[in-house]
Amino acid sequence: MTRVPDAAPPGAGPPAETLTHDAPTAGGRPEDGQPGGAERSLIRAAAELAAGARGPAADWDRTGALPDSVRKDMASAGLLGADLPRRYGGAGLGPAALGEAAAHLGGVCSALRGLLTVQGMVAAALARWGTREQRADWLPRLASGELTAGFAATEQAAGSALGAVETRIEDSRDGADIEVSGRKKWITFGEVADVFLVLGKSRGKLATVLVEADRTGVSREPVTGQLGMRAARIAHVTFDAVRVPRSHLVAPPGLGLSHVAATALDHGRFTVAWGCVGMAEACVADAATHAAARSQGGVPLADHQLVRSLLARCWVRTAGARELARRAAEFRVPGAGRGVTETIVAKYAAAAAAASVSRDTVQILGSAGCEPDSRPGRHFRDAKVMEIIEGAQHVSELHIADRLLRQFGAPPVSGTRRPGEPV
Repeated sequence: MTRVPDAAPPGAGPPAETLTHDAPTAGGRPEDGQPGGAERSLIRAAAELAAGARGPAADWDRTGALPDSVRKDMASAGLLGADLPRRYGGAGLGPAALGEAAAHLGGVCSALRGLLTVQGMVAAALARWGTREQRADWLPRLASGELTAGFAATEQAAGSALGAVETRIEDSRDGADIEVSGRKKWITFGEVADVFLVLGKSRGKLATVLVEADRTGVSREPVTGQLGMRAARIAHVTFDAVRVPRSHLVAPPGLGLSHVAATALDHGRFTVAWGCVGMAEACVADAATHAAARSQGGVPLADHQLVRSLLARCWVRTAGARELARRAAEFRVPGAGRGVTETIVAKYAAAAAAASVSRDTVQILGSAGCEPDSRPGRHFRDAKVMEIIEGAQHVSELHIADRLLRQFGAPPVSGTRRPGEPV
């Protein structure tokens, strides 16, 4: 969970070796990025995994833990680092296929989608900004599921304003290595992550560094009972003078937020957007099914005009969110750094749709929507979290409005954020 909408600044150049999506597989259409045959197989794998999780998901939410066996199933299905190039062990998924996979998972369990998201965030940042050696070392292990990743950015005083992080990345006393000291909050899968991509400051400049969880000085505090994403093994993590090799720095200091973290967050927004589409679609299905089957006083619930109005609004909001997510996928086809604003728009609309549609579905289901194992009830709680993480709704509005106004020649309003700046 990361509460910031930063994006890579327009015109930020790629590293020496730019990674783009593999060529579309047989049956795909390169002009619009539609999934090909192999990609459709992975989408089916995500759908099957989601179908198998529909029953257990309520238990995972109640106990606050996605089982380790499920993480292994995700890896076996090829869904971790799925959009990485095949030379790094990924499946080479294009944006549309990745989005559909996230929608299937998100429609059943936000923790499942969260695993896809955080693994992809760290992998995307390394793929774009890591050295050749870092890519060769870390990416295959992330794609295979040998390593579970955590993105350690948020702090007590640095949520939406990640530029205010206080974590220190300093030279060790002997100068041979570097030391990381600080406390990070709300790390998705932080309780079980094997490696963290940590955002901090090095000599006053924002920097990112990879820190293995088993190093001396790393301690975790599991988070339980939070509003949503209860099965996502969220934890607060403290780094107490943790010593790591200098080669673990990802990109030079000064690029930690604007480039490395921004790439991770952009990737996260995209899969969160599609996960929200899945949540909204699942709620529409549950609401329509209940309305069609339920009667009150001998009158079918579906015959009530107010219920029909709610269903219509839910369907329209959900369909609109899907189309914006699909549009973002099309803009992202050329490769890293493309479709940033379109992705923010999609995430903004999809999170709003998931929140309103889940709320209305609980209303239609009545007491059934409030039961402990209610999927719409769980999505209702999770959707509120989606409106906060990877770019809070109100901050995203500033970015969207700024882009719109600049398109028509207006200068940014004083006090609003220019794209790429921390908030």
